[in-house]
Amino acid sequence: MRYFLEIAYDGTRFHGWQVQPNALSVQEVLEDCLSKVLRQPIATTGSGRTDTGVHASQQFVHFDVAQQLDTAQAVYKFNRLLPADIAANNLYLVSEEAHARFDAFARTYHYHISLRKNPFNRHYAAYISKPLDVELMNEAAAILLKYEDFTTFSKVKGDTKHYRCTIHEASWQQNGQELIFTIRANRFLRGMVRLIVGTLLDVGRGKLSIIQFESIIASQDRSKASGAAPSEGLYLAKVEYPEHLFLNT
Repeated sequence: MRYFLEIAYDGTRFHGWQVQPNALSVQEVLEDCLSKVLRQPIATTGSGRTDTGVHASQQFVHFDVAQQLDTAQAVYKFNRLLPADIAANNLYLVSEEAHARFDAFARTYHYHISLRKNPFNRHYAAYISKPLDVELMNEAAAILLKYEDFTTFSKVKGDTKHYRCTIHEASWQQNGQELIFTIRANRFLRGMVRLIVGTLLDVGRGKLSIIQFESIIASQDRSKASGAAPSEGLYLAKVEYPEHLFLNT
């Protein structure tokens, strides 16, 4: 039987989502917990990979077990064993062919910026000390919806077969001394959101004009993009699936 597990995590101490040699990952800790609770080896597949220091307020993984689970009891047991920086929120029985990564039709990321230095928020938002033109950043963000090829905002090394993404939403909102960038798309390239944010911040600082920002996208040249925004401000916020995959809802 296949299950989707909805989790959230603080990525501060982890070297990303995916298991890797000689570094602690969210996936490694989660699989160790599930294997102990369910008393069998459990392998998980995530809806996406987050990099070192990146957080998730909603991430889904799928895994297979031989027996049907009491979902509420399983979530309770998972949380008793998981560390404080990983939470199991919901467990869903899904169809056997359901896939946490390939069946997601949309993902949403949030990027948090603090405009005031806050020592208690240093792992959860990027601190920007100089003023930003939020209106201009929103004007630039709207241009993203006109394009589908985001080669410019992709990491050079990767196994990506193509660079086409459909962006449904991209906008900034300011709430007092906090800025939040929301971006929703059918898929994202590795490092894409942080590169977009870094380049939009240069628009907000007056280093790039709207025309220059659009020409950077159109160039499909990775070297034209600004540096990636720091990892601590980024959150995987929402993953969306077709309802027919879920069997117990």
